[in-house]
Amino acid sequence: MSMTTTTTPAIKSYLPALARVLMSGLFVWEGVLQLRDPASTADYFASLDIPMPDVAVWVSIAVHLLGGLAILVGFKTRWAAAVLLLLCLGTAFGVHLPAHDTENMIHFYKNLAMAGGFLYVIAFGAGAISFDEGVTAR
Repeated sequence: MSMTTTTTPAIKSYLPALARVLMSGLFVWEGVLQLRDPASTADYFASLDIPMPDVAVWVSIAVHLLGGLAILVGFKTRWAAAVLLLLCLGTAFGVHLPAHDTENMIHFYKNLAMAGGFLYVIAFGAGAISFDEGVTAR
């Protein structure tokens, strides 16, 4: 038996789960940070001219935490990926686009890279170890 046929099932089972852990961490962490100090987050949103920052902060917390946790455990993964894809694109183009600012451009491209990852999740799903697939390794 070749190495390819013995390792492929493990790769198909475990790598998507690892990818979800890596993708979700940023969103869960950001949601926790925003939840710990919603007033500062609302002030930051106001500085960006985001409408109704005191409401937007709670929407942001919910999207970050619920979307990140859904990706993490593989629950309604395609829907969560679609929501986080929109968040990444909105943040990239609405907050980080100024071309004269190198730090913002780094964040711009980081958000585009994450958006690409979420497109992949939308196309291929959560993988074998997820609630979407019945939490079984295949």
